[in-house]
Amino acid sequence: MTCAEPSIAPPFAAADFRAALSTAGLASLRRQGVTTVQVNVGKRCNQACHHCHVDAGPNRTESMGREVAERVVTLVAASPEVELLDLTGGAPELNPNFPWLVEEVRRIGRRVMVRCNLTVTSVPGYEWLPEFYRDHQVELVCSLPCYT
Repeated sequence: MTCAEPSIAPPFAAADFRAALSTAGLASLRRQGVTTVQVNVGKRCNQACHHCHVDAGPNRTESMGREVAERVVTLVAASPEVELLDLTGGAPELNPNFPWLVEEVRRIGRRVMVRCNLTVTSVPGYEWLPEFYRDHQVELVCSLPCYT
């Protein structure tokens, strides 16, 4: 007995979408170059917020290794259209490769943005972060943990 995959048509086919654009007097959508590469460097975080979309926390151990970090730098360096490396995670700063990754991407002249929970700057051993951010012109997108 074999099991065949059901044939399910998407609710809105590409041809329908193109027709809708045309009816609205809009041109077809065209892909442009990739200007931002976002990388999740792990799930380790100093916080355990109930609203966290990646379920990060202090007990999580998933972390991007050095080999992958090196591949990210190689990709960004080989892609002149990439202007920005956007680092996220749990708390990206807790990844052991974080400083190296920031330094290398800045060295090749690209911008770096870090999605930071701000409280990580007060974790013992991470007091250096504010100056590191300043010295490497890191752009920050910050949130604070949610308490109820």
